[in-house]
Amino acid sequence: MKSRSRTVLAGAGLTAAMLLLAACGGGGGGGGGDAGSDAAGGQVRLAYVSYGGSGQDAQIKAFQEPYTAAHPNVTFVNSSPADVAQVKAQVTSGVVQWDVVSVAPAAATQHCGKLFEKLNLGDLNTKDFVPNAIGECYVGNFGNASPFAYNADKFPDPATAPKTLADFFDTAKFPGKRGVITNLQNGILEYPLLAEGVAPDKLYPLDVDRALNKWATIRKDTLFAPNVGALQQAAASGQVDMFLLSDSRLIALLNEKKNIKIVWDTTVVSVNALAVPLGSKNKETAQDFLRSLVQPGPVAKITEMLGTVPVNLKAKPNLTDNGKAVEVYGPANTGKTVVQDIEWYSQHWDEVTTKLNNWLVS
Repeated sequence: MKSRSRTVLAGAGLTAAMLLLAACGGGGGGGGGDAGSDAAGGQVRLAYVSYGGSGQDAQIKAFQEPYTAAHPNVTFVNSSPADVAQVKAQVTSGVVQWDVVSVAPAAATQHCGKLFEKLNLGDLNTKDFVPNAIGECYVGNFGNASPFAYNADKFPDPATAPKTLADFFDTAKFPGKRGVITNLQNGILEYPLLAEGVAPDKLYPLDVDRALNKWATIRKDTLFAPNVGALQQAAASGQVDMFLLSDSRLIALLNEKKNIKIVWDTTVVSVNALAVPLGSKNKETAQDFLRSLVQPGPVAKITEMLGTVPVNLKAKPNLTDNGKAVEVYGPANTGKTVVQDIEWYSQHWDEVTTKLNNWLVS
């Protein structure tokens, strides 16, 4: 096995054994969903909102179906995409329609007790979990890496194919369309800085302006996808030649026998989490559901289906060959790993989101 260098960011409070999201999802169109209330002994429908596609399909099978089997009075209404702005609109209006929503841990932390419920997770032992998997207002359901990958039909010769993050930004040497997800959890700000030579342990505080200026150099050659599903589709159809895509979607492409190769240079890892919007009428059931999905069985199942990083240390997933191929903490990764700094993002989430969005529409 080749040796690997793994870097964990100072201040992140996370170890290289850890996980971390963004960006998975499944099912239905956006919107509120007609969820039932926590009425004792009655039927409860939890409105579950994630990011659509294969990721949410996996969450339905790994998390929701087992919970309904154990609690026949509880069913789920699935929709997508998850959006903190919509949570804010619901909470502000006093009409909260969502019960469980995918969210960045930093956003849940920044708005803890304001937009998201403070959770009472009972007897969960934090020693059973990777660091920071359980927050005051969120539960990490899996870790997400967003490796650099490319279409091997476009670059068939391994000797001349892309090998570094710098190559992703070099359109002269490697012409073609790039793809990146605009979600902060997928490394859109970290990757350009790493490509410029910023050391992994010197990334934070992020130089946001420098990162956006780097993107500006290849803006006309880049698809800025609004979500993981859109970029997965673009990669599958050959619309993009290189892409920064989450592991759960890379494994889906490999399962479809798409000819893609992963470049293990420095890979950004983030937390994918779930939270309960403040004022959910199904808060108690939602909390119980969150407790259930971080148990070893569901964690192992979601890891097997998506190739993501397990949050529960007692989970024993049985990975497929394609799962092992995208396993950021497995032998396939011969490069470095950067775990996003949740603390820094929780202090700057709104301002950085605004700056990124303004740049994208400018």
